[in-house]
Amino acid sequence: MAVDAATVKKVARLARLAVPEARLEPLAKELNAIIAWIEQLGEVDTDGVEPMTSAVAVKLPMREDVITDGAQRDKVLANAPKSADGFFVVPKVVE
Repeated sequence: MAVDAATVKKVARLARLAVPEARLEPLAKELNAIIAWIEQLGEVDTDGVEPMTSAVAVKLPMREDVITDGAQRDKVLANAPKSADGFFVVPKVVE
């Protein structure tokens, strides 16, 4: 896939970026170099390689999953513009 100056101009317009005409061709070359590098990564044999979450084998710390009410209702409701009986009051949106 090759990127030309017209494609860069179109993408810049869609992204609402102001790119001067003089920068279109250099940007196209840069994007083509990035795409070539990504295509080169696709050639790497990854069969038998398990997906990793980190480059270092680390066991994530686990904690017991305990359900609580948070015990912070008053702090949370202090941010509400309107509350009643321990709940947020919101305008009716369905009639």
